[in-house]
Amino acid sequence: MYRSRITEILEEEAGVDIAVEYPENEQFGDFATNAALVVAKKEGKNPKEVAGSLVEKLKKSDALATVVEKIEVAGPGFINFFLSQEALFESLQKAEEENYGSTDIGKGKAILVEYSSPNIAKSFGVGHLRSTIIGQVLYNLYKALGYKTISENHLGDWGTQFGTILYQITANKLDVGSLDVGKLEGLYVDVNRKAKEDSKLWDEARGWFKKLEQGDEPARKIWEAVRKISLEEFERIYKRLGVSFENMHGESFYEDKMPATIEEVRVKGLANKSEGAEIIEFLKMPPAMLVKSDGTTTYFTRDLATAKYRVETWNPEILIYEVGSDQILHLRQVFETARLMGWAEGRQFVHVAHGLIRFQGGKMSTRAGQSIKLEEVLDEAVKKASGIIEKSETGRGLSDEEKKNVSEAVGIGAIKYFDLTHHPLTDIIFDWDKIFVLEGNSGPYLQYTYARTQSVLAKAKVNEANKSTLGDINKEEKSVLRAIVRYEDVIFDAAKSFSPNLLANYLFDLAQKYNNFYNQHRIIGSDSQDFRLSLSSAVGKLLKSGLSILGIQTPQKM
Repeated sequence: MYRSRITEILEEEAGVDIAVEYPENEQFGDFATNAALVVAKKEGKNPKEVAGSLVEKLKKSDALATVVEKIEVAGPGFINFFLSQEALFESLQKAEEENYGSTDIGKGKAILVEYSSPNIAKSFGVGHLRSTIIGQVLYNLYKALGYKTISENHLGDWGTQFGTILYQITANKLDVGSLDVGKLEGLYVDVNRKAKEDSKLWDEARGWFKKLEQGDEPARKIWEAVRKISLEEFERIYKRLGVSFENMHGESFYEDKMPATIEEVRVKGLANKSEGAEIIEFLKMPPAMLVKSDGTTTYFTRDLATAKYRVETWNPEILIYEVGSDQILHLRQVFETARLMGWAEGRQFVHVAHGLIRFQGGKMSTRAGQSIKLEEVLDEAVKKASGIIEKSETGRGLSDEEKKNVSEAVGIGAIKYFDLTHHPLTDIIFDWDKIFVLEGNSGPYLQYTYARTQSVLAKAKVNEANKSTLGDINKEEKSVLRAIVRYEDVIFDAAKSFSPNLLANYLFDLAQKYNNFYNQHRIIGSDSQDFRLSLSSAVGKLLKSGLSILGIQTPQKM
């Protein structure tokens, strides 16, 4: 709100694009810019002199005078802005309104987010967590900005890996109805183990996939049964995670769309013959295989058909693929082909690559049978949360059913928040001691702070704090107010940079500042009761709003 106003005025005065940032140290104000350094470099002038000149012009701005109390030059030519108490109080009042932080910036525009995308016939491992929750947060962020958001779960239900399952089931004459996802994954691991000594097993797998792709009825029936078993498990886990999708199109959905896609690639002259196969060549990347020598399609082919379908169906301005960093080359090839085909005109294809969750010893691998089931991790987290709630003072006042629900919210919230505090591209070492920290930068700490704000309001016997005029405020109160100002901008920045960690870290900063204020100042019965209740109400609403975007629940009591 204020940042955009300051930016517009600065750009008008400086005549260049300006970046207005939040200083890490509060002593440097609420906003800071290096505008003078940019102008000085461009015009060959002294940065401090340029900064001084700009400040004099800015001080004469009536639009700035209504919100800025002080403007100063710092260091080699930075310009710092200090908001007035009236502006801070205005933000406090807005923060108490419903949907504060939501805007209509994206009105009339569509954004598609692909996330989760697990493989059928494999357990939902902890390695799937990152794409699932990061993607959901990106979806939520853009929804808050007013975009028409489209969620897509691109299920891995096609390809040679399915050939391995079909081979195992038919060769061993197994009853599909007696299998669960764990047993199906065991079949996949078993094939990979045996294939190290007998590579002909891969020929069997490829043969079965070819049958599947050609519509062989027995292969199709087994495939449909395996898919159903997997989807039932996925739905159970998604429900626990609070994750949902508007669309769940598997790779198989694009089976009848691939011929037209392949033909369009050929017509555009992008397909080249290579040893019986068809490939697409790039200037600065290895070639991608469009059609194998045996006539079957590839993962690349299916992703091309997927991109074409999404563009034609929803016409999104941005297509976000929340997929692991090990797919960087593959998606670069897909995006470049989309550009060459003309599908990317007027829109942006974005790969939000996430790092891996690793064991202490290295990367998890379903193929090697080293994955950890996500549900086991969630159960353990809930168990840990339950133990803590049993020992807490507020926990003693909860019914058994309430304790169960709170434990679920806190345990799963801890797992989610630990992930989301990291930049998506960062690798995470799986470590319970770090994942379930209850003090400092953790999900439970934020949930507890929210519960604290609600307890304060309940004790004061008010649902909404009374509005009051703003008198003198102490430094702890002002620190909270200055954090509140940033919320709208953080939502925007986190979305535009595809970085949910910006929102997570902001919420931690807000909670810290509120708890610092709470620990040093009386609220109920103080001379500033109305204002301090208003402060508590606003912080509670922002924590609830922000944690909701992160997919984390906020229990009233903990």
